[in-house]
Amino acid sequence: MRYVANPPNPWLTHSVEWIGEPPPAKIEVFEETETRSIISHNDSPDVAFDYSINCYRGCVHGCTYCFSRPTHEYLGYGAGTDFERKIVVKLRAPELLRHELMKPSWKGEQIVFSFTSDPYIPLEANYKLTRRCLEVCADFRNPIGIVTKSALIRRDVDVLQRLSHEASVGVYFSIPFADYNIARAVEPFAPSPNARFEAMKILAEAGIQVGIGIAPTIPGLTSDIPELLQRAKDCGATKAFVNMLRLPGSVAPYFEQRLREKLPTKADRVLNRIRDARGGKLNSSVFGERMRGKGEYWSAQEKLFEVYCKRLGFNEHGARDNIQIVHTFRRPTAQGGLFD
Repeated sequence: MRYVANPPNPWLTHSVEWIGEPPPAKIEVFEETETRSIISHNDSPDVAFDYSINCYRGCVHGCTYCFSRPTHEYLGYGAGTDFERKIVVKLRAPELLRHELMKPSWKGEQIVFSFTSDPYIPLEANYKLTRRCLEVCADFRNPIGIVTKSALIRRDVDVLQRLSHEASVGVYFSIPFADYNIARAVEPFAPSPNARFEAMKILAEAGIQVGIGIAPTIPGLTSDIPELLQRAKDCGATKAFVNMLRLPGSVAPYFEQRLREKLPTKADRVLNRIRDARGGKLNSSVFGERMRGKGEYWSAQEKLFEVYCKRLGFNEHGARDNIQIVHTFRRPTAQGGLFD
């Protein structure tokens, strides 16, 4: 990795509404030039996709609960504030993606952006790696999905429309809280919930399928499920999903520390309800259970979600893992196809 002594400053060219508040600490950027592959395969029953792309490591949004924080420890960094301060940029992502899609072994499965980092962190305003990867997918007509907290995705409406017309695309906005103060306490540098809803509306009006992920749902903090679903419906969303908070490894003590600092009067109640939903623990590492809770409180949350989804008409044609994906994949050639 190559250390960037003078990294680009996206806050000079894009408004806070699009990319969130700038963090108080200096961000360090490392450009990774020796990346060998970009498509990651996932076989976990806890997530609804098999293939993903991460153009960045670390995430400036600084969500205190992010289950991806321990991945930074593999680089020799900490899972705490290093995760939002030391960002690794995979410069060769678009080039590698084109190479991997050209392999005969690739059959055009859906690719999801992203898993261990938001695909639209502020640095994307400068590097444009996610956009360039989306353009590659459009060239190959490869179906894609996106999960993001960022309003910066509005920049890429044109390429998303192309993908929507020629392949398939589904964009989910992660919005676990309607309350601005709670959101700012646990996801301090992400764009506001209002900015995310506005981006959702813009994409829906452009003909792009959008949905809401009330994820992660934090027992004791996420108390506005009906309001979130109604606002998403008003913004054109047709899909919705809910996930339970995950706190693997060093994330649990970091989350608790930040929770007690930012929301001291709510901390004990939140932690107790998490333990109630996790059989007395703060986390479950059992495959198939890592993003689901147990107990009366969690069951009530799930039931509330299901009732309002049905009332508002969400997921009428299947849940998020059953989005209709037509096999449109084809490798571009110098000579166009007969009907292109």
